[in-house]
Amino acid sequence: MRLDGRTILITGAATGIGRASAVAMAKAGAGVVINHLDQHFIAQNLVDEIIHEGGQAWCVEADVSNANSVAQMMERLAQTCPTIDTLLHNAGIIQEKPFLETTEEDWERMLSIDLKSAFLMARAVLPGMITKGKGNIINIASDLGILGRARFAPYCSAKAGVIALTKSLALEFAPHIRVNAIAPGPVATAMLSAKSMSAQSLEIELDIPQKRFADPSEIANTAVFLASDLSNFYTGQVLGPNGGSVMP
Repeated sequence: MRLDGRTILITGAATGIGRASAVAMAKAGAGVVINHLDQHFIAQNLVDEIIHEGGQAWCVEADVSNANSVAQMMERLAQTCPTIDTLLHNAGIIQEKPFLETTEEDWERMLSIDLKSAFLMARAVLPGMITKGKGNIINIASDLGILGRARFAPYCSAKAGVIALTKSLALEFAPHIRVNAIAPGPVATAMLSAKSMSAQSLEIELDIPQKRFADPSEIANTAVFLASDLSNFYTGQVLGPNGGSVMP
């Protein structure tokens, strides 16, 4: 699964799945753009690590839920790195809260960061891909966008929206631009921890056939596959590295 000569923009790439995907894609030969928000030191260390290993990497800060910030990021990238061949849109947050305690602000924040950002990023990269006559978008969704989950209504709604957006874009921009989603099951990242989820929810997450959380690298492997030519006949698909949590 080689990615030589390609430039891949990864949002939310300083930590977790984004970081693991950046490392894996760089090892496969891609130049990677590390997008982050307020994590410059961590992101720059990742860039330095990739360059030290012989790869190419750039670091760019932007709030991908803000249209002006996204536009400014794309302007900076146009001056510093090659055109974007693949977008891996990974940035997102999670919140556990009973539905009747969920505020309008909670709802708007979740949908802005987890769903609106996918719209903004696709809108930002698609014109360049259309000009080149090819391109690739990979959105990180979630198994909860398929399953739903009590106390996570805004998150589940946003991730279901990411899946629907993925399918719509795949239809609209075929055959030359591919758009797919990855809907992971529980992954061992800071997002899925006692700081962000209750013990009850973490116990539910472990109630899957493989009885463990995924390592971020296991999700990254799926991202590398979708970014590679081995997946050329995949579009509008939702791949589920989930340990058996969802069985279509």
